[in-house]
Amino acid sequence: MSELKHLTYEKIDAVARITLNRPKFNMMNIEMMDELNDRLEALANDDDLKCIVFDAAGKHFCTGVEVADHKPDMVDDMIATFNRLFELTEQIEVPIIASVQGYCLGGGMELAIACDVIVAAESTQFGQPEIKVGFFPPYAAIRLPQLVGPARAIEICTTGKFYGAEDARRMGMVAYVSEDQKLGETTNQIVKEIQANSPLIIRLNKRAVKQHLGVAFKPALAGVSDLFLNTLMKTEDTLEGIASYEEKRKPVWKNR
Repeated sequence: MSELKHLTYEKIDAVARITLNRPKFNMMNIEMMDELNDRLEALANDDDLKCIVFDAAGKHFCTGVEVADHKPDMVDDMIATFNRLFELTEQIEVPIIASVQGYCLGGGMELAIACDVIVAAESTQFGQPEIKVGFFPPYAAIRLPQLVGPARAIEICTTGKFYGAEDARRMGMVAYVSEDQKLGETTNQIVKEIQANSPLIIRLNKRAVKQHLGVAFKPALAGVSDLFLNTLMKTEDTLEGIASYEEKRKPVWKNR
């Protein structure tokens, strides 16, 4: 894997942390998105992983994708690279957390809403201002209706307005709003709760939610019951969870 120029990366205790680090606004270019995709491709095959955190160096999470990369001679490559980000986040089987501050705009907001949980500093500003320069946000057009409903998604995309963290939480886009100075602490508390669990059972929980989205109730119930009875109940970690509860001790996970 090539040396990172626009990111920093660490994996500690089964948690991968990817930090956007392209001053001053962490605006993504094709090279930076290639680095993100390389990391996510490796993590998609990491069976020991429990969680991924996206955060950012400096005052702002990310203000989008370089406008220069939208020019006709670059745009095909840019969109293919940008889309790959969301194909990979969709494939990741463990929770992805975005820990955001400052401006979280355009493609930066799209990266955040691709995550399962957004933790926002109270002064964060969200927005899809692409319309101001004659574009629309491709991934947000798909994802926002799932989070905030189609009417609000249309408002966000066609006004280009900025929204505060608390407004975004009320819409259903943000899970937690933190005091600015406690953003890292709030994020780490959520990570620790996930970290205590079996990586295999974490993946099965996320699969149970995602694979039945949009499925009618009866087949969804049949599908999730099959996953429970014929996959979950055949794992050593579920049996260990039962045993540890009965024996009043902490479970020792085997990831199988």
